[in-house]
Amino acid sequence: MLRHLPNPSHPDLLVGSENSDDAAVWRRPDGKALVATADFFTPIVDDAKIWGQISATNAASDVYAMGAEPLFSLNLVAWPKDELSLEILSEVLIGGQVAADQGNWVIAGGHTVDGPEPMYGMSMVGEVNADGLLTNGGGSSGQALVLTKPIGTGLLATAVKRSEPEAISSGGALHEIYLAGIQEMTRLNSSAAKTALRVNASAATDITGFGLLGHLHEMALASGVSASVDMEAVPLLPGVVDLVENGFVAGGTERNLDFLQPSLVGGSTTERLILCDAQTSGGLLFSCDSVAALDAVNELNETGHFAAVIGHLEPENPGHITISR
Repeated sequence: MLRHLPNPSHPDLLVGSENSDDAAVWRRPDGKALVATADFFTPIVDDAKIWGQISATNAASDVYAMGAEPLFSLNLVAWPKDELSLEILSEVLIGGQVAADQGNWVIAGGHTVDGPEPMYGMSMVGEVNADGLLTNGGGSSGQALVLTKPIGTGLLATAVKRSEPEAISSGGALHEIYLAGIQEMTRLNSSAAKTALRVNASAATDITGFGLLGHLHEMALASGVSASVDMEAVPLLPGVVDLVENGFVAGGTERNLDFLQPSLVGGSTTERLILCDAQTSGGLLFSCDSVAALDAVNELNETGHFAAVIGHLEPENPGHITISR
């Protein structure tokens, strides 16, 4: 769709759109670089404050995926003012501020438009040492793949939208996965990024709308390698398999799988749908030495993460992914 647009080019543009990286990166003369991104979406939970926190956490994830730290952000809001009160919008913005306070960045302002449905997110600027930058294209054959959050938030969001409100209440069918999902979607990827840098990760991305396999496909293509994924090693939110089998699969997830089918080997339909689940505020996926990967997983799990080594990068067939058990 965007192929007719010119590729951005400038001596100080270190990362543009060429490899589907998570953010743009601009070189500064002091050896550091600015990282810029933007993200926003419609509500995925009914609680306005939690939605705001998830949206801000999700926006910051692009910065962390580049090995950077957020500096400041601007709120981006579309709001149907004749249908939803400004008090609800205030709760959304408070949720965004909670994430900013946790991540130690400044919300410096923003922009609001009248729209047919509510949308919220942020544009964000971060900072990174230019020699410590992480991108999609730095992976090498033989490296291990580390995932820092469980998969399943897209299935959860779809199930919540299609179920009665009581389903997420105590004792409800979705209560356990709802609580686990909120915990993960509001968890900043700051610690994961620090760990990735400490173990000398060479490639990284965050898992969001294209699902685990979609973002791994981009990483493998940009790095000129293929990948293998051990399905049994992939951390999942509780009850995810049941959600797939009960039909709570979003259209975006099905489109992800349709696009990736020619690049996939192995895995059942259920497994492929889970691995293509369109995530919101997912974890980081990074590649590093196999011994360092185990060190990273231990460090992250000691601090409450659900991280795991889920596979490896392999030679030949760039972008192809083999799913095994």
